[in-house]
Amino acid sequence: MSAQLKKRLVIIGIGGASCSGKTLLAKHIRRALPAGASIIHQDDFCPYPDLQDWDDPETCIMWPEFRSIIDQIREKGQHGAHASHDHLNKQVEVGIREDVFSRCAEKLVSYVRKQREQGIELVWFIVDGFVLYWDQVSQWAWNIAELQYVVNNLDIKIFLRVPYDVLKARREERQVYVLQHGGVWVDPPNYFEKIVWPGYVKAHDHVFERVKDGPLKKEWDSLHLLEPGEGEEGMTSAFEQACDAIIQQCEDGAGTFISA
Repeated sequence: MSAQLKKRLVIIGIGGASCSGKTLLAKHIRRALPAGASIIHQDDFCPYPDLQDWDDPETCIMWPEFRSIIDQIREKGQHGAHASHDHLNKQVEVGIREDVFSRCAEKLVSYVRKQREQGIELVWFIVDGFVLYWDQVSQWAWNIAELQYVVNNLDIKIFLRVPYDVLKARREERQVYVLQHGGVWVDPPNYFEKIVWPGYVKAHDHVFERVKDGPLKKEWDSLHLLEPGEGEEGMTSAFEQACDAIIQQCEDGAGTFISA
């Protein structure tokens, strides 16, 4: 009888503003991973239908519930029942150059194969969110460990930074957002500049010297900052950089062993 494989959990965080392409990137990465991956969408933890400001990081997420899911994943490599409404919304399709996808997928396959040869089975989770890195400064924290709970439980941290004008155009093009518990949300006039962008700046002011175009603050040097262009070339670049970062950090020991 062959020895049972040890399970090594790797949680990949992908943050970025609303309409930055983070969910699409997460799905491309999931497709490239040989055993697939589970994706947790932070959007699914918005406290509808009572939410008044959909972009203020302090209140736009049910933080205790979100932390609970992360905690379950970290402890067991799985989580309890969790409903997602991602499938209810229009799926934007931006492809990746096939040669780049194949090359990156083969690198991931090779890494996973080598791990199995060493008796290790990789368990992948991807968490995407528009205020994914806010929890480090959450007002709900009671101590330092809780203050950094979500951030500290992400083994690999990636961020997509997209220019203001591009984000605004994408958000206005989206228009209608289907809610999990029924109904739809339609941005009122000037919602991006009055609500979305200020909320994004608030949620990331502690990450960047200047949120719009400045460098990362020194305490965030482990965050992989990607600034892709538009269309297939932009997504291809982001995907390739993200895959390289994932492999490199895994080779450096990212992840934790969990009970089988």
